[in-house]
Amino acid sequence: MTRLVEASGVALKKSGKDQIGRCPFHDDREASLVVSGAKNLWHCFGCQIGGGPIDWVMKARGVSFRHAVELLRAELVGGGVPSLAAGPHPNPLPPAGEGATPKRSTVRTLPAPVALDADDQALLAQTLDYYHQRLKESPEALAYLRSRGLDPALHPTLIDTFGLGVADRTLGLRLPEKNRKDGAAIRERLQRIGLIRESGHEHFNGSLVIPVFDAAGNVAEVYGRKLRDDLRPGTPKHLYLPGPHAGVFNLPGVIAAGARPAGERDVILCEALIDALSFWCAGFQNVTSAYGIEGFTADILAAFKAHGIERILIAYDRDEAGERAAEKLAPQLIEAGFEVLRVVFPKGMDANAYAKAMSPAQQAFALVLRQARWIGSGRPAPVAEPEALPSLAAVPARAQAPAALAAPAVLADDIPGDLPDELRLPTGACEWRIRGWKKNPSPEAMRVNLQVRRAGAVQDADSAIGSHAAYHMDTLDLYAARARAAFVRQAAIELGLGEDGVKRELGAVLLKLEALQDELLTQAKGERRASDVPVLSADDEAQALALLRSPALAARIVADLQSLGVVGEDTNLLAAYLAALSRKLDAPLAVLIQSTSAAGKSALMDAVLNLVPPGDRIRYSAMTGQSLYYLGEHALAHKILAISEEEGVRQAAYSLKLLQSEGELTMASTAKDEQSGNLQTRQYTVKGPVMLMLTTTAIDVDEELLNRCLVLSVDESRAQTAAIHARQRQRQTLAGLLEGAGKEATQALHHNAQRLLASVAVVNPWADQLTFLADKTRTRRDHMKYLTLIRAIALLHQHQREVKTVEHQGRTLSYIEVTKADIALANRLAHEVLGRTLDELPPQTRNLLVLLRNWVGRECVRQRVALADVRFTRRELREATAWGDTQLKVHLARLVELEHVLVHRRGTQHAYELIDDASEDEQDTRHLNGLLDVRELDDIQDHPHDYDADRSGLNGHRSGSGRPAVGARSGGGRGGVNEAPAPTSIGLQPEILSQAAPVLNKGQGVSSLAAVVA
Repeated sequence: MTRLVEASGVALKKSGKDQIGRCPFHDDREASLVVSGAKNLWHCFGCQIGGGPIDWVMKARGVSFRHAVELLRAELVGGGVPSLAAGPHPNPLPPAGEGATPKRSTVRTLPAPVALDADDQALLAQTLDYYHQRLKESPEALAYLRSRGLDPALHPTLIDTFGLGVADRTLGLRLPEKNRKDGAAIRERLQRIGLIRESGHEHFNGSLVIPVFDAAGNVAEVYGRKLRDDLRPGTPKHLYLPGPHAGVFNLPGVIAAGARPAGERDVILCEALIDALSFWCAGFQNVTSAYGIEGFTADILAAFKAHGIERILIAYDRDEAGERAAEKLAPQLIEAGFEVLRVVFPKGMDANAYAKAMSPAQQAFALVLRQARWIGSGRPAPVAEPEALPSLAAVPARAQAPAALAAPAVLADDIPGDLPDELRLPTGACEWRIRGWKKNPSPEAMRVNLQVRRAGAVQDADSAIGSHAAYHMDTLDLYAARARAAFVRQAAIELGLGEDGVKRELGAVLLKLEALQDELLTQAKGERRASDVPVLSADDEAQALALLRSPALAARIVADLQSLGVVGEDTNLLAAYLAALSRKLDAPLAVLIQSTSAAGKSALMDAVLNLVPPGDRIRYSAMTGQSLYYLGEHALAHKILAISEEEGVRQAAYSLKLLQSEGELTMASTAKDEQSGNLQTRQYTVKGPVMLMLTTTAIDVDEELLNRCLVLSVDESRAQTAAIHARQRQRQTLAGLLEGAGKEATQALHHNAQRLLASVAVVNPWADQLTFLADKTRTRRDHMKYLTLIRAIALLHQHQREVKTVEHQGRTLSYIEVTKADIALANRLAHEVLGRTLDELPPQTRNLLVLLRNWVGRECVRQRVALADVRFTRRELREATAWGDTQLKVHLARLVELEHVLVHRRGTQHAYELIDDASEDEQDTRHLNGLLDVRELDDIQDHPHDYDADRSGLNGHRSGSGRPAVGARSGGGRGGVNEAPAPTSIGLQPEILSQAAPVLNKGQGVSSLAAVVA
């Protein structure tokens, strides 16, 4: 500010932080002008005016705000020293103190951007050159280009190639005023050309300016697009020069397209020039544009014919006006002899909006071009004589097409490489080698190892030693625009070729790989579908049917499972196998295998899963909370979902519970629309039914998950451990080696057998006569587990049953029936398996309670004391049971919590007392009361009146029957599967039983026994 004022002839002197001088705008005799250099401001206390540098220039020179800005910009760019008042000036400032305010200047200080004596074409070209230079300095115009996806930083040749400019209202500030002779003449000529209106304003004010050149490099047309959309109503956003449209936009691209081999001479025709620029920036340089929906001209048609274009892809906007224009234009082009296709964008989109919404734009445009809708084709277009075609050499430098366009990339037939996933693709100037393209698991990825050589380069490694073999190699994702650009730059340097040529060939390679990958993925899906239903040979089918028709099928299954490495666990193995088979039912069972670490729960699950066909089982180590919803709608239907540890699915526990109970999962989530890019609500559905199989070491399991499962507990006794050790040693022998060699045959046999089992309906004719425990609400679910277990047993034996049919509502339904043998087997398993589910104690805690009762009973006899007088420490119990300290601590704490054991604290030590009475209804047993003895079914048919009373399974006697009710304790009787075990179930040794028999026979518990012994 200080230098600007001094340049105007004002002498300043220091006054504190500021400087003062005599104001040149009035008769100032007391130095009332104050200039603050730090703030870049000035103020006159005499005139009561002030401001910044622009205000000073406006006041000193008598110019407008915009003119003052241009004057300051010109001076700063020119040398940095403001000399706006120095030297001769048509309206100089008066000497300081004379008080004469300058009048508005009518002589321009800024130089004119055009020659005043130039002809009209030169005047038009010079004006557009001025607009072109202004765009490079205009942040507003550059920001507009970026907003339209035409970022000059990403496409550095865009502005110069097409001569883009901006009319920023500064042209008039550099032309002489119209009151001058030269000013009036130049403005009249610009008005005749169409660049200035009658009002004196620039025609393209505030617009991006795009010139259209002819083959000779002359400007044939100019298009303007307003930079801002918040204009007053009625202001046109699209402007052209007055008069009819002329010229062809991007004529070099049309010429290059016509130079391609026959069959590839196609041109993309857009509705607007900015749409065409979007295609060009995406690498599709064979593009041109009409001048709006009614702007297809004879010049464009003539250029297509003259340059031998064969096919035209109409890429008009996908709105009502664009559709009408395309339908109107297509017959005209077909009549002229062209093949015509319609590029179909998403509804309501044009090419520019589509390029911005879909990323990367090159891939998005390639997709819509490949999917263009064929409209029709006409007679062959006449090709002009070669000498009549304009030469590219005549086109000005900024409008020329890249040299690589004249030699398009053409892929020859692919050549198999030396490796299974290697491919060689000769193009034109280059030869490409691709590796790893078959490893991409989805169509959204294209990661490859890519090598490019110049055509004819040395391929043999030995012969290449000592010679120069031009090549470039890298590993990249071809769908990543940044990675492709880096590869093109480096390959062009290494090969000595132009970047545009390498880029086009790389694009051709990408399109070829996309086609091969689509074919590969489609083939893989077909193979997976075929592998789901393999065709069995006659021998395999006969062996599988022989297994399924075996009279001792259940025993055979257990034996085969044990041959896979499981020791003992007959009940658990059969229950788990039937639960796995229940996946073929409409409501499968679920299994939770619960034990301590290293007890063998994973071995049990592995053995069962190994007999299930691979296509019917899915196994995970862990699952996230949302993972189930994205597996696919039918990915889990009638399959087994096995998770190694229940802890790994705690995040997905809610989903698993719903899937198990309701048979279906549905979630609404937001996702981006692939076409528009907008967020929308999308529904994800996973349909069952699905069979769940989990393992866990935890004692406390989610109750809602627990009551949906059959709980299997692994035998952790000392005898079982010894048996496992013996089996492990046996595997090291020759017999063990031979046994292991037959595992695959056993697994294959069961795979084939399960494939022969159909999901046939099962009818239970005895269902209304069965009973079940009804004293707890949760037995409503356990009852369904019991019934499903019966159905699974019947389903397993379907090839041993008659398939019956029934007509219902015009349909024929097939089914098999449950037999009494199925119910008997289900009862035996239910006593063992469902009893654990209904027990308030976890299986291992129940085992500890049994061991504790045995030991305390022996101590009562040995010490001759009552039960309440036996006190013990955890160390004593650990020595008596041979349990580990951690295991014992956990389960003893549960017994204390449920008041089976009482804690007595002696300072820092704890002593325990067994307060459990085994005479209560719950026994030291895993059996389930309430199941009907199968042998009673015949009696029910013979004496139905005896069973009219409540058959809920509660203890007591049925009315009219001399037999104890189902589940009643009895010391004798037929010993049916529903009866309570003998008194030995409390675990006392034979020598103790001889003394305790009188008490036990009276139904008294351990406490009474201890009192008698004492």
